Amino acid sequence: MDPHRETYDRIKEVRAQAIHHARLAQQFAAERRELMQSLIAQGVTQSDIARELGVTRQAIQKMLSV
Repeated sequence: MDPHRETYDRIKEVRAQAIHHARLAQQFAAERRELMQSLIAQGVTQSDIARELGVTRQAIQKMLSV
C-alpha cells in the first residue's frame, strides 16, 4: 500500500470541500447582488446601502458589478 495514501485522500477531501464552498460563495454573492438591486430599484442609494453594511460605496459598486 502507498504510504502516502492517507495524505492524498485528505488532499482530495479538502479540495472537494473547497470547491463546494466556492460554489456556495457564488450563490450567496448572487443573492446579495439581487437584494441590493432590489433596494436600488426602491430608491435606496448605494451610499445608503454602504453605510448600513459598514462598507464603502465603492465596495457596493464592486459587489453589484460582478
